[in-house]
Amino acid sequence: MKRFALLVLLAGSFVPLASAQEGDQEHLQLGVFADYLRLAQTDNNFGGVGARVSFQAFKEIKLEGEMSYDFNQTFTEGFTDVGTGTVTIARSNLRILHGEFGPKVNIGHHAIQPFVTVKGGFVNFRFDNAPATVGTFFSSVSGLRDDNVNGVLYPGGGLQGHLGPIGLRLDIGDEIYFNHGTHNNLRVAFGPVIRF
Repeated sequence: MKRFALLVLLAGSFVPLASAQEGDQEHLQLGVFADYLRLAQTDNNFGGVGARVSFQAFKEIKLEGEMSYDFNQTFTEGFTDVGTGTVTIARSNLRILHGEFGPKVNIGHHAIQPFVTVKGGFVNFRFDNAPATVGTFFSSVSGLRDDNVNGVLYPGGGLQGHLGPIGLRLDIGDEIYFNHGTHNNLRVAFGPVIRF
């Protein structure tokens, strides 16, 4: 019975995809983007790259997942030893890995379409002095269960424009992570998309 219910649920979720109109409708969208994050807790700017995939769930609603990696950001921290009066300066190599999933709702049918989104996911903060390579990214993903992972809520919006199957997308929102309270952080992403 459980398998039958799961089959009915899955089949029902694909009915809107099968009945969508051909032509200007898109069923799948792939994109890459440059990512900017203003981490409010440390008052630092981070830049990185990411990728996203979205598919049409209903007429104006897409479900999308994305992951981005913010490169090594070095900032200086000072420590003062009260007993001896010495100041020690140390460098901290902080990298951030984000992963989010949720709906995106298109608001218009014009050449440039506004949209809103609310996503949930995770953010992983790691201190690492290894070089920023593809191998470092994969070790960051594989080490998620071992490290500092916090829940994320991302309400946001943006603009998206297409010329045929190729387009550009701009997202802006508040990446709120939860660690002993809420921490609001400005996040902006911009990059090309391909729609199918």
